[in-house]
Amino acid sequence: MKRPVHLVLAAALLAACSTGLSATATAQERPMLRISSGAADNATLDPHRATSTVDKGVAAEMFNALVRFPAGSADPKALEADLAERWEASADSKVWTFHLRHGVQFHGGYGELKAEDVVYSIQRAGDANRSSFAATFAIIDKVEAVDDYTVRISLKYPDAAFLGRVSNYHGGNIVSKKAAEKLGDKFGAGPIGTGPFAFGEHVTQQYVKLVANDAYFRGKPKLGGIMYRMIPSDSARELAFTSNEIDVMQGKREQRWVERSAKRGMKIDIFEPAEFRTLHINRNIKPLDNVKVRQAVAAAINVDEIVRYAGKDVADKGCSVVPNGYLGQDCGTGAYAYDVERAKKLLAVAGFPNGVEIKSIVSNISAQQPIMEIVQAQLAKAGIKLQMEVVDHATYQAKSRQDLSGLVFYGAARFPNADTYLTEFYDSAAAIGAPGAMSNFSHCSVADDAIRQARVEPDAQKQLALWKQAQVQIHDDVCAVPLFGLKQVWAHGDRVNYGYTLSGALNLQPPITELTTITAP
Repeated sequence: MKRPVHLVLAAALLAACSTGLSATATAQERPMLRISSGAADNATLDPHRATSTVDKGVAAEMFNALVRFPAGSADPKALEADLAERWEASADSKVWTFHLRHGVQFHGGYGELKAEDVVYSIQRAGDANRSSFAATFAIIDKVEAVDDYTVRISLKYPDAAFLGRVSNYHGGNIVSKKAAEKLGDKFGAGPIGTGPFAFGEHVTQQYVKLVANDAYFRGKPKLGGIMYRMIPSDSARELAFTSNEIDVMQGKREQRWVERSAKRGMKIDIFEPAEFRTLHINRNIKPLDNVKVRQAVAAAINVDEIVRYAGKDVADKGCSVVPNGYLGQDCGTGAYAYDVERAKKLLAVAGFPNGVEIKSIVSNISAQQPIMEIVQAQLAKAGIKLQMEVVDHATYQAKSRQDLSGLVFYGAARFPNADTYLTEFYDSAAAIGAPGAMSNFSHCSVADDAIRQARVEPDAQKQLALWKQAQVQIHDDVCAVPLFGLKQVWAHGDRVNYGYTLSGALNLQPPITELTTITAP
């Protein structure tokens, strides 16, 4: 089914014609950048509903937020002005006031961005009926327009890291109030934002086309647009790349692929955030309720060997239960030391001189099963027999959330500060079976006080100290064994210049900006 350019976009093109050369004509004079993320199709381009990597990567090009991660960065300490040109916070970090840029235009002739659009967007992002990220905005007590260019946000409790919630990631993106109210549930099929590229058309299972927004407040894009091709097959995608049918592609997060592709002359992009792999130890399943047994498990795992298998370029060894590069990560306690003999002694002290047996539900995907087979062999050397039930990934997810697995291997990437990870994986309120269950597979509870105090601590340095305390407590109680982060892997052609240095991208694809160029073949 072909979905033509939305009527609102057509209106924008007509408006452009009235002031001179049409947006279509000017865009045609510049090259299109062709990308494939490996997607079979896009489900929605609504930034408040786009949860999959393939959806949010496309949506990211069409929207801005109050603040942003600079292109090529995933460092929350580097957040800078975006739609807000400046802001201030009250002394207790509970009231944040943002002063908007003047003259920023929405796509499709929807007019100038005003405070009412920001108020609407943040309220929408916090509404579970209209947003997949409502929990992120539950902290907000009130958001109001002081005037056309000033927005005041009042919080229920202090949050020194609040800027991250209103950054250009997930629910922080700002939509046009008029467009969203007019289009309703169809907004995801014809999104209206303020970004450097505007929605063009979507041909199901073939491509999504974005066109240059020549009215972009940072300047007219150097590209005429972006064509996202749907090529889910790894081999077909690579063939399209080497045949110059696409210019940028998602690669394989495998060391062998990276090395082979580099030898063939491909320009490989390896960047953060990594999806952090952790082995959670479920204390609800005996004998893992015994801390000595958990210590033995940790001592029997050779993380360095696992990282060597994953690959030196694509994998980065973890040193804490908080992923590498996240604000608040503290490696002061260090990783668990690999020591098989110590593991055996710990089991004997715990009353298991002949070893123990543990069951684990394992996904059959290539990113998990081979790693767990290595873990299984390592544990066996210490007398720990790991019985693996290998299932499809959906079954693994379901059974892991039914408390059926003693060891749960889990990988995830979240907003890069310590609170997001500690809250989801190590606060007892997030334990499997709890009313607010998220992903606390270990039923860890030892750091609840520090995690919760840090969440409402207005002083950034005190917040860091509390996060450190939580990490030490979790380490000492052996709630989980941090393994490694698996980085993002993409490739681009010789003719592509992103216009920035790529070290990180929260939307998990290289950002395409107004400065991105591609030279003629």
